[in-house]
Amino acid sequence: MSSAVGRTAAAGHLDRMVRQVQAQARVPAISAAVNRADRPLWTCTVGGTGNDTALDEQTRFRIGSVTKTFTAVLVMQCRDDGLLDLDDPLERHLDLPAHGELTVRRLLSHTAGLQREPHGDVWDTLRAPDADRLIAELARAERVLPPGRRYHYSNLGMALLGRLVGQLRGGTWAEVLVERVLTPLGLTATTVSPGPRAATGFLVDAYSDEARPEPPTDFGAVGPAAQLWSTAADLARWAAFLADPAALDAAGRVLAPATLDEMRWPVTVTDETLWAGGFGLGVILVPQGQRVVHVGHDGAMPGFLAGAYGRRGGEGTPAALGAAVLGSSGTAVELLELTHRLLAAAVEHDPADIDPWRPGEPAPEHVRGLLGRWWGEGFEYVFSWHDGTLRARGAGDPPGRPPAIFAPVPDRPDVFRTVSGREVGELLRLTRDGDGAVVRMHWATYRFTRHQETFDRYDFRV
Repeated sequence: MSSAVGRTAAAGHLDRMVRQVQAQARVPAISAAVNRADRPLWTCTVGGTGNDTALDEQTRFRIGSVTKTFTAVLVMQCRDDGLLDLDDPLERHLDLPAHGELTVRRLLSHTAGLQREPHGDVWDTLRAPDADRLIAELARAERVLPPGRRYHYSNLGMALLGRLVGQLRGGTWAEVLVERVLTPLGLTATTVSPGPRAATGFLVDAYSDEARPEPPTDFGAVGPAAQLWSTAADLARWAAFLADPAALDAAGRVLAPATLDEMRWPVTVTDETLWAGGFGLGVILVPQGQRVVHVGHDGAMPGFLAGAYGRRGGEGTPAALGAAVLGSSGTAVELLELTHRLLAAAVEHDPADIDPWRPGEPAPEHVRGLLGRWWGEGFEYVFSWHDGTLRARGAGDPPGRPPAIFAPVPDRPDVFRTVSGREVGELLRLTRDGDGAVVRMHWATYRFTRHQETFDRYDFRV
């Protein structure tokens, strides 16, 4: 089977998955997209908008809490620009009547213990507070858990972070979002208002085929938590950025890849018994096994559900792989699982092409003597030179486990810093004999020798 035929078959498989969920979960309108660097954008729409416009790839849906990932990126931009520290209390930047002691980091990771919603029954009235009322009533909101105790989701916390971003940048949250994220990444269909071609959101009756329209809502000052509308194409691209920023923003105009790495590091689990999902700094982390993780967020608003995730790791995963599924039903939770299924199916049925190996440059002279097998703590390791970097792996490591990678320390020719993998941040120090040969090493202060040795069998003389 040719590559072109295989890709057509893979696209047909994805298309069938979407159509099956739309029919079985009874979703009035569903729009899905898969973004990847090595293939054209794949999209699929099924159903109708529920109004006078036709459903197509440009139809916007409410994306709910996927909005939080955009707000989190804006916060991290402020940190990278020196406007705040993640461990700053809010009161260092905002004049608040209460809860000013809560830190930016805790709010980003939903570990601040702040109650879920602003004061009042906003889901009864569907009237969210404006900026002044949000702050004025903050003292009436509870801190329901001690900070750092556990994961507790809070729209109120994200609303405060959105206000923080606007304060630091000298504009509204929406203005800063357009200028600093949406425009640079070309997400032109992502907006704070629905626009003329948006789908209608529905509640599909549990015991009949009736679909009742949900009332439109504006989330006001809580907008940084759930206000945005978007298309599946825009959100698939955004999800790919969260997972693989270097592939979509090589210059780091929006956010440095290292900062996204920081956001993706798990801060807390969302369920203390299952450990099936975690939360980083503003992003949800869903492990898939085999060292694969999906990074993104789900969203829910009256009449709408959304999921947007990018895929990291695993054999066959192409660069910039992201998927989004948007639907006009507020209860069809199968939509959310479909996002993960599309990512897995894209890799299974159309994996990334395998690049041929080509000879590279030799290791530098001062590194060659340390390549090969070493022993530390009774275990064997292999040090090697690939793609212009010094690397180390446990001799028994499974193929999918990433190596430790080292970078030279300026002005210290026999010292390296571990920049990723095992013992990240720690130093690797070389010791040479009188002829310049490397005879031992210390990695994170542990001794490494060419032969397996006990801890006490060591001659400090070179």
